[in-house]
Amino acid sequence: MPIMQKPQSIRHTQNGAQLTELILEIFRLNGALLASGDALVLDLDLTSARWQVLGAIAFEGRPITVAQIGRRMGLSRQAVQRVANDLQSDGLVTFEDNPDHKRAKLVALTKKGRDAYGKADIRQIKWANALGKGLDPQALAESVNLLRTVHERCRNAADGDR
Repeated sequence: MPIMQKPQSIRHTQNGAQLTELILEIFRLNGALLASGDALVLDLDLTSARWQVLGAIAFEGRPITVAQIGRRMGLSRQAVQRVANDLQSDGLVTFEDNPDHKRAKLVALTKKGRDAYGKADIRQIKWANALGKGLDPQALAESVNLLRTVHERCRNAADGDR
């Protein structure tokens, strides 16, 4: 199948082309990170998605709503709800009444959920330390800042600016 030709008047700027390369690399990296995460926690009956939801609750340090988890992790509420339901079925989280909202339940870690997250966290620390060995700390910090800036611009972009 031939590649669709772009109109002659529409071209990337140098920054636009480089940002597009960065975005494509991020997509590839995301796939590799999800596969690595799945392998890292497979024997804990977790997946990267389940681990991510547990981590959002653990990081918050208190029960939070599905919508709050979604906002913190950049996921849809519906996707988080499906994972949270699975986690509840497996005894890793419970749903609690929310004094601030009758319908939006709070998602809380159970002891089993805290234990699974704690084991996954230890593995992640060892994995990240090994992966980061020899990388330039300043380059890592600059990369984090760049990705945060691009993320913020994406969130703030008006539909007409895209």
